[in-house]
Amino acid sequence: MHAPNPFKSYRQVATQTAPPGQLVLMLFDGALKSLDLALLGFERTDFAERNLAVHNNLTRALDIVRELNGSLDMAAGGQLAETLRNLYQYFEQRLNDSNFKKSPEGIHEVMPMLKQLRDAWFAMLAKQEVDPVALAAETNRLPAASLAA
Repeated sequence: MHAPNPFKSYRQVATQTAPPGQLVLMLFDGALKSLDLALLGFERTDFAERNLAVHNNLTRALDIVRELNGSLDMAAGGQLAETLRNLYQYFEQRLNDSNFKKSPEGIHEVMPMLKQLRDAWFAMLAKQEVDPVALAAETNRLPAASLAA
């Protein structure tokens, strides 16, 4: 029997107790982290390790993009929800292409757009009087605007 992973336990509690807006932010962060790891996978010299790292991390990112897409409220979201649905479907197509072809092109195309959505979501939560410093600490990320300052 092995010792429990305290980080995994913390993450599990955090996802079970986080408000819905924060959960979406956590999904964006998870997708971006998986895409970063997929890009690192392309640097591996062993062909089998490279393909496995790229595939596993792209699959994780795809699962998250599908979750974001599935969580859209199309009835209440109007044109914004429709636009996001189309965008998420495009992300899925490009990431599937990258996985199939084992090419980073689709990842490089999707990541900046996903980061923009993440940063916009972060800003929206901050405007709703959520403490942005606590939010950034909780998600271990800062918006791109904060990094440039």
